[in-house]
Amino acid sequence: MNSLADDLKALAHAFIWYSRRKIRFFAREFENLKNFLVEVLMKKRGEHQKRFWHGAMIGLLVAGILTSGVLGGRSLISSTYPGMGGTDPRFSDSFEPFPNGVLWDPLSGSAGDTKTFISQKPRSETVEYKIESGDTLSSIAKKFDISTDTIRWANDLTGDSIKPGQTLKILPVSGVAHTVKSGDTLESVAKKYSANAQAIVDFPFNGVPDDFSLKAGQVLVIPDGSPPEVKAPKARPQPQYLAQGPGSPAFSAPYGAQFIWPAGGQLTQYFAWYHPGIDIANRSAPGIAASDGGMISVAGWPDGQGYGNRVAIDHGNGYTSLYAHLSNIYVSAGQTVSRGQLIGQMGSTGRSTGTHLHLEIHYKGVPLNPLSILK
Repeated sequence: MNSLADDLKALAHAFIWYSRRKIRFFAREFENLKNFLVEVLMKKRGEHQKRFWHGAMIGLLVAGILTSGVLGGRSLISSTYPGMGGTDPRFSDSFEPFPNGVLWDPLSGSAGDTKTFISQKPRSETVEYKIESGDTLSSIAKKFDISTDTIRWANDLTGDSIKPGQTLKILPVSGVAHTVKSGDTLESVAKKYSANAQAIVDFPFNGVPDDFSLKAGQVLVIPDGSPPEVKAPKARPQPQYLAQGPGSPAFSAPYGAQFIWPAGGQLTQYFAWYHPGIDIANRSAPGIAASDGGMISVAGWPDGQGYGNRVAIDHGNGYTSLYAHLSNIYVSAGQTVSRGQLIGQMGSTGRSTGTHLHLEIHYKGVPLNPLSILK
């Protein structure tokens, strides 16, 4: 037994000695090669400068393409905004949980189920569409998931009359487009088109900076806006439920969950692929209640990003909820709260244009339209 141990010990010493010699050998050879290359390059510096830079740029381009996901079949936009898709049924007014698909939860930063969910890439710019035989204004609007009025406004149409061969401008979402002029502000543009300033900020392709400054010549998409000469469409009914207290109404969600309105106020922005929740505005900045009981998973402003001060609750049944832009937070991570318990105060922190609550409800990482539950 001792002989075997001695043999193994001797073998280990021999291996270490051999490895050290090889490392020193390769180090010397590497230094010699490096010195040789430096000498050659110094002697012929400038001779191959253009070839070197061109080769380096091509190499960087190839590396960028390979690592961006383009060759892997993923769109850059959908990888930046997980779960987007204009026809994604998860974002409809009716609630249907989707067990299939890669479910990325922004509340926890983790993936849910592991099957692939294929979504369409959101459009960022206005495109041109050549009318084909059989097309109607309503069929084109349905095809691009925008309103017929949006097509009319973008193309100065007074009616529904269109003809094959005609080219139409198609905005990425329902609303209007505006070219920023000198003196324009976010508030003035929103007021001009009877729109919500927060929606202009939240539309990701507008590129509005954190200080909300606008540049002359910049083209903004105004979601749900309407031209000044057109009367703004009648707003949808605004729920005014108070969330605090045992008397608040509770709404049933699939799999036994129940949610209440976290605050009273006016709905100023609805659910969309670029806005995975709803906004509830109230100038009095009321307290925010937990829509359902659970454990606090996030409480604060951990990333310095657009959500501002926020609270996220894991309800323990596949559901999570997020309450963003808070001015004050009354709970801490790891704490257990009950439905209706105050967790913070409505505010305007982060990328916010005014006092409001941004509410999100997720099921297994999938953002749901809260209005499909809070009816």
